[in-house]
Amino acid sequence: MTQPIPRTIHIAALQRALASGLTDCETWVAQSLAQAQQAPAAHVFNRLWADSAMASARHADLQRRSGVQMGPLAGLPVSIKDLFDVAGETTTAGSVVCASEAPAGQDARAVALLRASGAALMGKTNMSEFAFSGVGYNPHWGTPSNPADTAVARIPGGSSSGAAVSVALGLAVAGLGSDTGGSLRIPAALCGLVGFKGSQSRVSRQGAMELARSLDTVGAITRCVDDAGLLDAVLSGQALAVRRRPVQGLRLAVPTTLMQDELDTGVTKAFAHTLTRLSAAGALIQEVAWTELGEIAALNAPGGFSPVEAYAAHRHRLAVDVARFDPRVAQRMALGQGVSAADYLTMIDRRQAWIARSNAAMQAFDAVICPTVPLVAPPIADTCDTDVAFFAANRLLLRNTFAINYWDGCAISLPCQAAGDLPVGLMLARANGQDSDLLGVAKAVESTLAGA
Repeated sequence: MTQPIPRTIHIAALQRALASGLTDCETWVAQSLAQAQQAPAAHVFNRLWADSAMASARHADLQRRSGVQMGPLAGLPVSIKDLFDVAGETTTAGSVVCASEAPAGQDARAVALLRASGAALMGKTNMSEFAFSGVGYNPHWGTPSNPADTAVARIPGGSSSGAAVSVALGLAVAGLGSDTGGSLRIPAALCGLVGFKGSQSRVSRQGAMELARSLDTVGAITRCVDDAGLLDAVLSGQALAVRRRPVQGLRLAVPTTLMQDELDTGVTKAFAHTLTRLSAAGALIQEVAWTELGEIAALNAPGGFSPVEAYAAHRHRLAVDVARFDPRVAQRMALGQGVSAADYLTMIDRRQAWIARSNAAMQAFDAVICPTVPLVAPPIADTCDTDVAFFAANRLLLRNTFAINYWDGCAISLPCQAAGDLPVGLMLARANGQDSDLLGVAKAVESTLAGA
């Protein structure tokens, strides 16, 4: 007989519940599908795949009852950001502009790997149009409301807005998403979840609609670090060898340049409290200037990688259908229109030199540690009703996370909120290719903050 289990359960605990017969995949997925169509989940999904999700769940249950050894995602609900190709469906990337385009001929590589794992793919989740915003606002499909506050409709963060809310509401054990300037870590931070942006080359971007090829990264939003590692293993096809280590002796660098500017009081309080706890547990926390962070704005001009490369990827759509774009997205893409090839190549060269200098500056540390975003989730109305408010919030939301994408690093956002407060994200980051070490540090930090 099945019995209610918290929808916020981690994957390992859910697997134990399945193994002991406390629930089954069919029940779990059916509940997810039912709740996905109720008011708290408004605007989370652009479409649901009820029949195929239920078929995957039933197949997993049958295999389990037959004694067949299965992977940890078999029969469990996973959501797919509307940026990824799914065979037979048009990829709209949160836009009405793409609605009449040809359907995909095959699954994106990340989707194919999730399907092969036996995951019950729930449906396509909402997102900022063409993934070009850290707010999560979508004027075409509506904006999902952040579940962290049931009294006030607050932004979910973007661009992987629906992915984060699907996990926060317990509709999915993980949400497949992307991260160009923070699109996994920002909504994870604002919704109290874990967002892992691995090194860009770890997970294939085949079949994911391009925004900025120099920065685009595929990953997932989950509930804990172990789940993040599990999803990374499925999506990359190769599990990381994560070394478990105590927090004692970890060398954590706190940048004094850029990353702590304009913090609101809630983030300031949560970050200070977190550093105190980590220090008390034996972490060696050191403030560092990392002055190179102050150079990013100048080096990323003119235009910036995201506008220049987004304009190149979407100029054919802008040319014929700009009136149906989210005007704020079209405005940002247009910033890349007049940038010359010479200026673009100079941007590339300057970035590579900057990365080398930053690698040298941070090589003595086990991780960089800072707030994921400088603010807690503001109300949707306050943020999205005017261009001034929207672009001010968008700039702050993307600032810290984009710095790591510009560094070509790997990063993870963990929840570090104080009781009763809105979620605050704690970001840990390392240089490119150091994903296994980063997850080891993240697990130690997560365990310390949980009191384990």
